Amino acid sequence: MDPLALTLIELGAVVFCLGMLARLAGRIGMSPIPLYLLGGLFFGAGGVIKLEGMHEFAHLSSEIGVILLLLMLGLEYTAAELVTGLRRSWQAGVLDLVLNFLPGAILAVLLGWGVVGAMVMGGVTYISSSGIAAKVITDLGRIGNRETPVVLSILVFEDLAMAIYLPILTATLAGVSFAVGLQTVGISLAVVTVVLLVALRHGHHVSKAVHSENSEVFLLNLLGAALLVAGLAAAMQVSAAVGAFMLGIAISGATAHNATRILEPLRDLFAAIFFVVFGLNTDPSTIPPVLGWAVLLALATATTKMLTGIWAAKRAGIGVPGRFRAGAALIARGEFSIVIAGLAVASGVVPAELAAMATAYVLIMAVTGPLAAKYVEPIVAMLRRPAKPPAVRTADGI
Repeated sequence: MDPLALTLIELGAVVFCLGMLARLAGRIGMSPIPLYLLGGLFFGAGGVIKLEGMHEFAHLSSEIGVILLLLMLGLEYTAAELVTGLRRSWQAGVLDLVLNFLPGAILAVLLGWGVVGAMVMGGVTYISSSGIAAKVITDLGRIGNRETPVVLSILVFEDLAMAIYLPILTATLAGVSFAVGLQTVGISLAVVTVVLLVALRHGHHVSKAVHSENSEVFLLNLLGAALLVAGLAAAMQVSAAVGAFMLGIAISGATAHNATRILEPLRDLFAAIFFVVFGLNTDPSTIPPVLGWAVLLALATATTKMLTGIWAAKRAGIGVPGRFRAGAALIARGEFSIVIAGLAVASGVVPAELAAMATAYVLIMAVTGPLAAKYVEPIVAMLRRPAKPPAVRTADGI
């Protein structure tokens, strides 16, 4: 068959299936991310059907998906909100980092994946899914709850930590020398600092440069700027994803709101392809050997996220139900965990089992997180309900 025809047929079939999976996820009230990963496993290497024609397009599309994911994440915050959130949540953020990075790192060392594997798995288990957390909070009507700012502050801290972690990870995976790696981290920190200063003082100029009343022009400006900044960041040995994230932070006000509305369908399309491509590159036969470890890791890190949320909410003076709601909202892992694992697998310096572990882990956590957030409150209420006093027996036996 003609290669172009094969690519179009495979791409059309995959995108159509993604739509069906997203519809199914919406009907059962869960994130579509696990279904996208399962779809990739079904069509990928070692799956039931192997796709041969769409590899080049899928690779570039998945890269664009990561850029749009991080750009949209940056659009959710202003520079002032980031600085305020960092001041408010740094103690809870440090606790979150320690409690949730260590389980993944320790397991990687136990499995013999070395320092690089430990660094990758630590990142996979550390970062909560901002997308899933935000959707769960919105769907459950908890935006106005007292614990919600605590949750968002921790998520902001994690996103800032990723802006430092990703360049370090990229340099480590590239196998550069310590001096070059230090230079890369220094450049990354300088870029983050400069962007925050520009966003705080001159964010309206950045917003004005991309804004247009014409939606077509606005979309082209946004997408072009995101790809340009991501490419420049990658050229400076800073993660392209971080470049897109920092651009999103620099855009503020009504421009950020309109940008989110315009970019959301495009983000959803390319992000879905990104998750499918990760699944395509993972052999399903490698998952069963690590499934037990993935379940154990999921149990451990669900507990540590709960502890993080409970401790942070308690410090904010929030009652017991709100503390547990905060912890449950942080459990889900998703897009960032797969981004980290994808970078590692693409480098070729980590074992294939790591991709299988990350896939199984995210599948479990992306399903468990929303369920825990939904049912934690009635469970806590049931446990705190006072026991009925024993019946008093009278002389009549009543």
